[in-house]
Amino acid sequence: MPYSTSPGHPQPLGATVNDQGVNFSLFSQNATGVELLLFDSAHAAEPSQVIPVLQRTLFYWHVQVNGLRPNVPYAFRVDGPGTDADRRRFGHRFNRNKVLIDPYAKGNLTNLWVEELATDASDNVATSMRSVVIDTRDYDWEGDQRLNTPLSETIIYELHVRGFTRSPSSGVQHPGTFAGLMEKLPYLQSLGITALELMPVFDFDETTVKRRSPTTGEPLTNFWGYDPISFFAPEDSYCVSPDVATHVREFRDLIKAAHRHGLEVILDVVFNHTGEGDLNGPVISFKGIDNSVFYLLDGNDRSRYRGDLTGCGNALRCNHPFCSQMLADSLAYWVTEMHVDGFRFDLGAVLTLGEDGRRLEYPPIVWALNLDARFETTKVIVEPFGGNNEDVLGSFPDIRAATWNFHFKNTMRRFARGDRGLVAEVATRIAGSSDLLQGAGYGPLNGVSYLTCHDGFTLNDLVSYARSHNEANGEVSGDADNLSFNCGTEGRTVDRGVEELRLRTMRNCFALLLLSQGVPMLLAGDECRRSQDGNNNPYLQDNEVSWFDWSLVARHAELVDLVRFLTAFRQRHPALRRSEFFRGEPSQRGLRDIEFHGCELNAPGFSDPNSAVLAVTVADPGEGEDLFLIFNMELGSLPFQLPPVIGRRWSRALDTALRDAVVWAAPGTEVAIESCSYVASGRSVVVLVSKA
Repeated sequence: MPYSTSPGHPQPLGATVNDQGVNFSLFSQNATGVELLLFDSAHAAEPSQVIPVLQRTLFYWHVQVNGLRPNVPYAFRVDGPGTDADRRRFGHRFNRNKVLIDPYAKGNLTNLWVEELATDASDNVATSMRSVVIDTRDYDWEGDQRLNTPLSETIIYELHVRGFTRSPSSGVQHPGTFAGLMEKLPYLQSLGITALELMPVFDFDETTVKRRSPTTGEPLTNFWGYDPISFFAPEDSYCVSPDVATHVREFRDLIKAAHRHGLEVILDVVFNHTGEGDLNGPVISFKGIDNSVFYLLDGNDRSRYRGDLTGCGNALRCNHPFCSQMLADSLAYWVTEMHVDGFRFDLGAVLTLGEDGRRLEYPPIVWALNLDARFETTKVIVEPFGGNNEDVLGSFPDIRAATWNFHFKNTMRRFARGDRGLVAEVATRIAGSSDLLQGAGYGPLNGVSYLTCHDGFTLNDLVSYARSHNEANGEVSGDADNLSFNCGTEGRTVDRGVEELRLRTMRNCFALLLLSQGVPMLLAGDECRRSQDGNNNPYLQDNEVSWFDWSLVARHAELVDLVRFLTAFRQRHPALRRSEFFRGEPSQRGLRDIEFHGCELNAPGFSDPNSAVLAVTVADPGEGEDLFLIFNMELGSLPFQLPPVIGRRWSRALDTALRDAVVWAAPGTEVAIESCSYVASGRSVVVLVSKA
């Protein structure tokens, strides 16, 4: 029996469950006709009912389907101008043969999806994606609230949802899913991190074949997910039961569980392009609904896309009035309905650009984040690249935003491998990068400090490979200048000397990161030496290359424990987590808030092109422990003078050159230093604390 219909309402967009049934609303400025397709199940090849959407209010096509209940798959056909002339002159790509998912859908299904059949002119209803009606009202949050952890206390851990538990070694019930990640929350909590930054979880086409493996011939598919097809729906392959529309519930379960473990969740958001690609890419949603509204097009031939701003085949027209509203609606949905704690914007500079690719004074998406009260406590993190302009590190127009500080990464990688003449810049990075942030009124917490991320080598590979080994990709890509150091042997080795140097260098890297100002970010698996075999761009490696090997946690327990020590140490010492830059102010114990030294006090060698050593005094603002940090990246041991501290003496909390459990000392067990100097071994970091 077909469902009866009534005109319905233009707002809200998407499929909204109400007491009478479901209201559907779709935006298309240039369409001439819209049909709503309803399916009996996720596996139905043909719709059970086709409903012409006859009611149009402005640019909204809407209909109320009476008696329809949740969990029903649906999609759209959209008519409009679609001739070659229409494409070249206006950029229209309407083709009613292409079945389209809803941009505002809260879940999508890919059971029958065949990408190849979405790229030609034929009817693809039997192999199309479908959206699914989800009632977002039906969930018990059990009092869950966002955590609002201050940035000064935030330590970020970047991970890939599938890769984190996909390996059989994870031992979880549902590997590679939100549910699998939930089982690992106690481990993550034990590391002392405070926020999970999830690589993209907005729906993407995980079946997209990028190329074939040069060794096995098997297809290499879209693993990372930086090609979204929807901005409201969780990735269906990360769900255990997407066929019965559990997308929203399973994601909410993860957020609720993370909050119970004291962990915030930050989503990596891709608002700069979509998975529909260039003019040869599939028609999934936006292209067929209103191509000229959703994408930036070539001014001379509007059948072509402007992909130069993103390098990804197309560029979302994110500052068009409707697009900016859609993206703001998306952010509001994830914050209010899904309780996420923040966003990291991929190629974030694109959000600041206008139609001509130039920087806008008041970019709409950024100002929506600034002005909407719903985002008042939402964390905003920005990748500073994208577009044809300079990076936005220190200039992103949101005073809350913390931008990935790639200068920190580059400087500290070079310093950790022993490069000379960097001491002045290392000091600036340790102190929060005032040269990059202070001029525009930002503080240290406006920078995210990191040494590794999903882009590039893991920390283990950073100290194991001098060059990239991307042969498994069938390409050589990614950052060619890794600023890495193989410690004497390329790749895996059983040489004890090489292994000891690698382990010590990794210890040093963790210390450099977690003892510096700014918001620190760790890459998943670095704490247990996860390797990608020298692949610095495994975006299409959904296999052991990218999966977290959980046997490494026990195998490298000493390094895992060091990370736990350093995260706890950071939280105990507020002087490492300042919101304002140092001013050189004196403390109560004869120290200034920060002072730089070399082997001799107050002689840091900033202008010495051959120096690779730095010592730093950081005074506690109150009665807590002062810190004396030694960074000796020379090959040999050197004595460092210790500054006098009134009423106290120095004790050793960490020495990365020591072995096994004595590398670090638990609070209260630090080793007192009887001398007025400390001999730091080559390639080591030492932390001394003042004790009464």
